[in-house]
Amino acid sequence: MSVLKGEAPAGERNFYNKDETLKKILGELLPADFLAYADSELSAFGRLAANEIDERARHTDREGAPKLEKYDRLGEDISHVWVNEGYKKTVSETYATGIVGYVHKEIPELGLKGNYVYSFAQGYLLSQSEPGFYCPVTLTMATAYLLDHFADDELKARFLPNVCATGDMDLFEGATFLTERQGGSDVGANEVKAVKTDSGYRLYGEKYFASNAGMAGVTMVLARMEGAQEGSRGLTLFGVPWRVEGKLNGIRIRRLKDKLGVRAVPSGEVEFDGAEAFVVGDPAQGLKYMMEALNLSRICNAVASIGIMKRALDEATEYADRRNAFGQKLTEFPMVQDSLMKLRAKQEFETVAIFDLISLYDRVVAGDASAEEQVLNRLLIAILKKESAEQAIHFSHEAIEMHGGNGYIEDFVTPRLLRDAQVLTVWEGTANILGLELIRLVNKFSAHEVFVRHLKGRLNKQAATPEVEVVRGKLVELQGELNAFAGFDADLQTFEAKGLMQKMARLFENVVALEWAEKHGGIYVPLAEIFTEMTWNTRELGAEMKTVKHFEFVMGG
Repeated sequence: MSVLKGEAPAGERNFYNKDETLKKILGELLPADFLAYADSELSAFGRLAANEIDERARHTDREGAPKLEKYDRLGEDISHVWVNEGYKKTVSETYATGIVGYVHKEIPELGLKGNYVYSFAQGYLLSQSEPGFYCPVTLTMATAYLLDHFADDELKARFLPNVCATGDMDLFEGATFLTERQGGSDVGANEVKAVKTDSGYRLYGEKYFASNAGMAGVTMVLARMEGAQEGSRGLTLFGVPWRVEGKLNGIRIRRLKDKLGVRAVPSGEVEFDGAEAFVVGDPAQGLKYMMEALNLSRICNAVASIGIMKRALDEATEYADRRNAFGQKLTEFPMVQDSLMKLRAKQEFETVAIFDLISLYDRVVAGDASAEEQVLNRLLIAILKKESAEQAIHFSHEAIEMHGGNGYIEDFVTPRLLRDAQVLTVWEGTANILGLELIRLVNKFSAHEVFVRHLKGRLNKQAATPEVEVVRGKLVELQGELNAFAGFDADLQTFEAKGLMQKMARLFENVVALEWAEKHGGIYVPLAEIFTEMTWNTRELGAEMKTVKHFEFVMGG
């Protein structure tokens, strides 16, 4: 947080209380009793995230990053990861909120299970201060998902209660280890071996980029059984405890990665040398299971992105409202108003769009979605993960520029936002990998037709406005492009996929924006106009700028 004369005391900041859009989202998606509970809990967590967790994150980033203690005083390999006491406090406080556990077990005060809408609202608040730690939370969410949905009863009973701990028992954080040195995104090239023994399986080999190394109580690992076929179809999913009877389970950490950002999460090179492992589900479905968890992690990635976007926008707005230049506040200059309003429109409606997806995802996980909705879910995960990750970088850059030279100084949060945002385009699939997902969904499930039908249905329910007609025309154009894309050969599809994904994401968000403005009115009407104008570049040179005209109304609202 920027430290400027006249700034409100840090203790008064709360990421939740003034976020009217998030409150409206939850008001639409949660039943009344759950909403009352969530409102109270999120207010408390929003204050914690904005103050204590934020200060601890600053310390971890600057001086207190995890460190590998490789050997003890007798020379024994202990592969222990040291983390600072503030980080440990953030771990205990965050998991105690049920950010992972209450997706899978009852909330005591309500007598019912939570859902992903509530969990991701917590993640959105957390990511505004500590997106690095939201990575271990993500991995724990993925581990809980895999155990709950695919493990047998014995394995589930062994690990799931601890993975879902909310302060009621010892916590087992989770991890998902996919990446190997020779494979990277090409998981089919993985070589870690699973050797059958009298008592089960033992793993041998190396995972080259293993996040939450040393912190996880149990990891989900893809490995190849002896005699299994080559490629991705020969991979089996295993649950691997980090320790057995208090001792390392045949696991060593070679080193921790020295990363550009998200320094809170220890990412390392991990070696398995006879690690005891337990098969999760059908041995022939390992990659399929992990891809299900990957889709969950991609939503987490998008939530971290909008969290960074929100923090960057808030920092830029607060600074501009306090900073004087040439005898005026920065917010009195039309160029600054234009920049802030466009950022505000994008952040608001990308957040609404991602929670729209999360609501769909809750139905998919519950088994209440149609086959077409399941295809739409996978498509939206891919396109919104890509768009939001790229926007997190853009917003961080804009916040730095708004601060001028101060934005480049580590006393301010802006450099950390940019460093932390950069990884979100890489984690859980780069734009190129997501482009391949679009191609697969189009070629196998005609996802482009599902997408167009869905948006047409939503547009047809909206009152005719100039903005709706602009978006309707853009949908017709995109439909033609998508139909052509479906007929391209493989090389041409890979060339065009990323550009089409950007258009699809922005069209989806624009439909959501217009829908939201019609439903809620107020500041969302001019914001939706601005969103449409800037998305499709419909403003003519010299025409009146809606961004300036509506600045005081929106910022006051």
